[in-house]
Amino acid sequence: MSLPQVNTMPPQSSPVSVYVLSVRVDRISQQEALDRVEQMIAQRRASSNTLPCQQIVTVNPEFVMTAQQHKDFRRAINSASLVLPDGMGVVWATRYLGWPAPERVTGTDTLPVLAQRCAASGYRLYLLGAAAGIAEAAGARLQELAPGLEIAGTYAGSPAPEEEDEIIERIRTAQADVLCVAYGAPAQEVWIWRNLSRLPVAVAMGVGGAYDFLAGRQRRAPLIMQRVGLEWLYRLYREPWRWRRMLALPQFAVRVVLRGRKNHDA
Repeated sequence: MSLPQVNTMPPQSSPVSVYVLSVRVDRISQQEALDRVEQMIAQRRASSNTLPCQQIVTVNPEFVMTAQQHKDFRRAINSASLVLPDGMGVVWATRYLGWPAPERVTGTDTLPVLAQRCAASGYRLYLLGAAAGIAEAAGARLQELAPGLEIAGTYAGSPAPEEEDEIIERIRTAQADVLCVAYGAPAQEVWIWRNLSRLPVAVAMGVGGAYDFLAGRQRRAPLIMQRVGLEWLYRLYREPWRWRRMLALPQFAVRVVLRGRKNHDA
């Protein structure tokens, strides 16, 4: 008589975190984050897909400032399985507080590498969100960057609560392992958080404008500007209408300094 398979993988320890203006940031590199995500997927598959979905969030200064007033957004970030330091402002803040994050880990940079790992292991991606046709174009580009990648499905949809049941059923039918959501912040993070207990995937991650970059609808800043933390300036040059949102950057720096090196906990 054959015995049922038992998941013998050791549980993951929580990453070391620091709080910036009461918003959690994990002190983790892209390599470490990808290793953890792969383990999450492998553990769920080994459990016959019975383990709950785990949320991944990438945090930049705009997120931190929005979370000061948006309580559900802050709860979604602080309760996530991984919170990645997306934005040089956040990396600077962790250094200023004396608990430095090792590097900037953006969703836009992480998604193609995650796709390559998924292709190597046979894991399936579902791309949700963005304007009609953008997720399909992004999926095609990811398959070019990660030969053999299976795109389980794409759907624009919206974060409206009345669409949730239909969207979740689409994802369930697709039998995906990883769900990427591009509704913009804070909508995408709150949508995942609100539906976390019933999402039929191992990992769900908000990816913001990553589909637009992959699909060629938006251009990223030159690499040198990315490395020195000036990608925001390039985006402002390309999209001057974003100037109001960019006011969050100096406000963020001032509040971090005024708060000082203590009492940043949630």
